[in-house]
Amino acid sequence: MAEKRGLSHTAYGGIKGEDYIPFVPVSQAMPELTIVSIIMGCIFAMIFGAANTYLGLKVGMTIAAGIPAAIIATGILKGIFKTNNILEANIIQSMASMGESLAGGLIFIIPAVILLGENLKLSTIILVALLGGLLGIVFVVPLRKYLIVEEHGNLTYPEGMAASEVLVTGSEGGAGFATVMTGVAGGGLYKLLSGGFKFWSEEPLWTIKPLENTMFGVNVLASLVGVGYIVGLEIGMYMFSGALVAWFGLIPLIKFVGAGLTVTLFPSTVLISEMDAYAIWSKYVRYIGAGAVAAGGFISLAKSLPTIVRSFKSAMSGIGGTKGGEKRIDKDMPLTWVIGGAVAVFVLSWVLPLFTSMPKIGPWGALLAVIFAFFFGVVSARIVGVIGTSNNPISGMTIATLLFITAVIKATGVVDTKGMLAAIIAGSIVCVAIACAGGTSQSLKTTYIIGGTPKYVEIAMYIAVIASAAIIGLVILMLDSTYGIGGKDVAAPQATMMSMVAKGVMTGDLPWSLVAIGATFGIMVELMGIPVLPFALGLYLPISLSSGVLVGGILRKIVDFKFRRNDAELKERTERGILLSSGLVAGDALVGIVIAAFVGLQSYTGFDIGFGPKIIGDKIANNSWLAAFMCLVLCVLAYLYIVGGKKSSAKKA
Repeated sequence: MAEKRGLSHTAYGGIKGEDYIPFVPVSQAMPELTIVSIIMGCIFAMIFGAANTYLGLKVGMTIAAGIPAAIIATGILKGIFKTNNILEANIIQSMASMGESLAGGLIFIIPAVILLGENLKLSTIILVALLGGLLGIVFVVPLRKYLIVEEHGNLTYPEGMAASEVLVTGSEGGAGFATVMTGVAGGGLYKLLSGGFKFWSEEPLWTIKPLENTMFGVNVLASLVGVGYIVGLEIGMYMFSGALVAWFGLIPLIKFVGAGLTVTLFPSTVLISEMDAYAIWSKYVRYIGAGAVAAGGFISLAKSLPTIVRSFKSAMSGIGGTKGGEKRIDKDMPLTWVIGGAVAVFVLSWVLPLFTSMPKIGPWGALLAVIFAFFFGVVSARIVGVIGTSNNPISGMTIATLLFITAVIKATGVVDTKGMLAAIIAGSIVCVAIACAGGTSQSLKTTYIIGGTPKYVEIAMYIAVIASAAIIGLVILMLDSTYGIGGKDVAAPQATMMSMVAKGVMTGDLPWSLVAIGATFGIMVELMGIPVLPFALGLYLPISLSSGVLVGGILRKIVDFKFRRNDAELKERTERGILLSSGLVAGDALVGIVIAAFVGLQSYTGFDIGFGPKIIGDKIANNSWLAAFMCLVLCVLAYLYIVGGKKSSAKKA
């Protein structure tokens, strides 16, 4: 076997992009777009798309799929197919990442159709995904050489480089596969016992009587512990601080002030004295939180404006810079495909609603969708090279798009529900394009570093869009039919905000004072130097979700503290913890989807899998302290796994 080697230091810059020698030299021919890579990529895109749909609708966050997908793909290729083809693994992880990007683009806005009281059809979700996904991919193609090659060393593309490192490590021999799969198994088993068999509650609650009977709770979910570990303690504390303001500040204040009212207070139709903490959250605090989330989106957009302007100008100067070539690393989709794709989306967006159940967006909606998808798609493709996909201000760009499109559609005479639906659908196409453009550029960066063929990756990513669109749509509809989107179980914070934006512009029938109060909170925390979006999500979501994320952040801090004096060991344990956490999230989400399907079928079959209380008794199964204890057990087991195993031989720093 050849001597193990890692990425060259030139992968991070220091030379011109055209002089960089990829990990797999151009002279070395290797298969890429194979039957195996396509099938595995489609499966991974569906799995990670479904998992991120479930997670995103509950918490408002998604997790990166590239790294765990790269680890699993490498392990399967080597273990089952007895191949060590890093280019096939790159195709697979690129497709998995596109499934995650598509999920994020859809759940941020398309459930707004449901929140507006309309029937969201699977065909509508699929069409939006196919149209928006196509724009998001093809609009990056003419910019690839400029963004990836010419800007080598200037645009870091953090997730793309991380995926490159993982692919190289995996191909040269790594144990990450077992770690991820351990997390999947552990998270799935924990979810089955708690959410399926119901041996303990997933949301222990405690009523705080001195504070007007407000509530404190912790969602003891493996997925939240995993998310908290991945994002870290700081983000967890920001979210929890927002939750404290909402549940220990605003809810008791509203209850205290409104307890003596003898008339209802808009937007509620029930007396405040008759409302519990969750009812007050739903009718009042949720609007305040949405205002804070909207402010966070606009603030992130405003702070990014200089970068956005530079990105667009720079990207436009490099458009058409690649025309293909003999080397595989120079081959892209033909420019005619790009133009044809944009024209096709415009025509189909305009014409398809005449033959399908998709709401009509008209010629103006179709044209604006393509224009905004191009502008913000270009911005997204470049800005993630600077700040990463996780910090991409998708919500802010989508809100700006939605405001403009809604106003234009209203000006054309299409008003009320029809106008709102048209704006939401056009905005959904743009949102999907923005999310997919960011994911596309990250994967193309990985492809450039590894030495793959851009054209094959671009084609594979759209196949992933086709493969995962229906699965993501089914998960959205299933969660709505089972739990109800917009409630405490499936909060869908971004989609709720989008529905409020469209409704507010079209009708003006919103509690604007509450929204303005939330926006003021957002501005306040920004002036204090606190990241707005994590705080705003905490303000918007039930406190049990924020506290669950905090638990994972605390676990990460404990691990970091143990290895604080050994940088090499800390890095190794951090990677191990993140891989385990990614598995926990995936396992929890996938089993959660299966459980939701059983719950949805229960009324038809009469079969109830939640037999835990019948075995151990209702009082024990519903005891909040038992649930808290089981969460502690999960954290202890995760801690022991992360800090256990073979220790690094690196010397202490």
